[in-house]
Amino acid sequence: MLTALHIQDFVLIDQARLTLGKGMTALTGETGAGKSILLDALGLAVGGRAERGAVRQGAKQGIVSVIFEPDSNHPVWAILEENGLDTGEDQIILRRVQNKDGRGRGFVNDQPVSIAMLRAVGETLIEIHGQHDGRGFLTAATHRSLLDEFGGLQKRVEKLETIWRRWRDAQGELDEKRRERDAAAREADYLRHVVEHLGKLDPQEDEEAELSLRRTELMASDKIADDLNAAAKALSEGGFDSKLASALRRIEKASAQFEDDDNPLAQAAARIDSALNEAAEARAALEIAIDRFGADPDELDRVEERLFALRAEARKHGVLPDELGAFLKKAQSTLDDLEQGETAFSALEKAVNESAAAYKKEAQALTKDRIAAAKKLDKTVATELKPLKLGNAVFSTQIATDEDHPTSDGYDRVEFMVATNPGAPAGPLKTIASGGELSRFVLAMKAALAAKENRTVIIFDEVDAGVGGAVADAVGERLSRLARDAQVLVVTHSPQVAARADTHWRIEKKQSKTATLTSVKTLEPDDRTEEIARMLSGAEVTDEARAAARRLLTTTKAPKAAKKPSRKKLAKSA
Repeated sequence: MLTALHIQDFVLIDQARLTLGKGMTALTGETGAGKSILLDALGLAVGGRAERGAVRQGAKQGIVSVIFEPDSNHPVWAILEENGLDTGEDQIILRRVQNKDGRGRGFVNDQPVSIAMLRAVGETLIEIHGQHDGRGFLTAATHRSLLDEFGGLQKRVEKLETIWRRWRDAQGELDEKRRERDAAAREADYLRHVVEHLGKLDPQEDEEAELSLRRTELMASDKIADDLNAAAKALSEGGFDSKLASALRRIEKASAQFEDDDNPLAQAAARIDSALNEAAEARAALEIAIDRFGADPDELDRVEERLFALRAEARKHGVLPDELGAFLKKAQSTLDDLEQGETAFSALEKAVNESAAAYKKEAQALTKDRIAAAKKLDKTVATELKPLKLGNAVFSTQIATDEDHPTSDGYDRVEFMVATNPGAPAGPLKTIASGGELSRFVLAMKAALAAKENRTVIIFDEVDAGVGGAVADAVGERLSRLARDAQVLVVTHSPQVAARADTHWRIEKKQSKTATLTSVKTLEPDDRTEEIARMLSGAEVTDEARAAARRLLTTTKAPKAAKKPSRKKLAKSA
């Protein structure tokens, strides 16, 4: 429910703070008083397009705020959660700030949002129908879901969507496997060659780097070997070891003359002994190095042959040498799948066929139910047309079924059609009906679909245009009935319609020497009687008009709708 509307510096309105109740609210006033300004402001707050001159002259910016209290199960709560917006408890506050330079900002619960997001939230809360407004369910894209709601088919549609996703997922997996298998079949000979050839080569991880390093060493081995041999010769010639050993023996002999622990020759003996050990280890290391660089003259050829073979295979297959092992494993795996994958294909094909059969069965049943619901909807709308002076019009729900193009919603494309005159061809509602007829068609369909929709606020702009008397009374009765399940705002020139409202606003334009302003006043019972009398009699309000107004107000009261629980109350009860 829309509970509050605040307008500041918008067109001709300098300040307006309005509270709304449930049921039906009528907006009346003289022609040109500015009733459309109020609706434009409300549309701006829910993401509508800002017209040029929206900001009141002399003001820097205009502000429109609205407060909604949707039901606990309203889809708007899910939209807020999905987009990370504060959901509060029961209220949703939408605010639009429009600058004089044309730039605008939107807010949802005081959080800045794009105008597109503001519109996405607003469209779930409010629906506007004017003489030239085809928004809401007049869009063909929404007709199928509206028919499903009317027929109570939402659970059937959800079940079909689940089957559709299972079918699409299985089909997608099967198609991918087929593409892989077909590609593998085309390359089977190549893959077998790869597996055989690389299997023999047996590439190892990091082998290319190790071979490259070894090749560099071997290419320098002649020079290295000469240096190593010279070093070994220097260590073995000249009696170096024997001189050190002789010196050690003499020092040990001299050291034996000392009986106490303070032996000045002990450190010298230890160092010479260490030098002998280090020299022995150095000779052993040199011998190992000499064996490595000079023992096998054919090793360089073998290393280069292996290294060049690895690099050639890597270039051939477009991978790095270190990736050859993984490439071999992948080729072997693909061959294995090709040779052993028929069992998996059979299981996937079975899953696809079963899902397709389940989808077809459910979709055909849904089509049958939609056809039945469409007949019922056509009949229900038809009963609403005659009292609205549309007795010659024919409303029909057109269902086009195409089993060659299944969708998650079934085989059906649904569109509401209308023929306004006998013998005239039917066409889409929003293109066939004139402005006044369009609003009344909307009202008739709303009356039929009222219990199946979830809009918080529905607005009709001059839905009674061009009608009066009994037809106007029928319009008012249907608006009042619609307001039992959804809040209704109606701009009207008809006293019969205004008299059925639960709340009555009068729009007035006041002019001074310096400014022209539009004001909105909530009418008390006496003022309301006077306004209805004005609408009945014109410029001069007579006692007869006042008496007629009182009769209208006392004979057109409708029962109130039961109040639905709030999210806060539901949470407490849970």
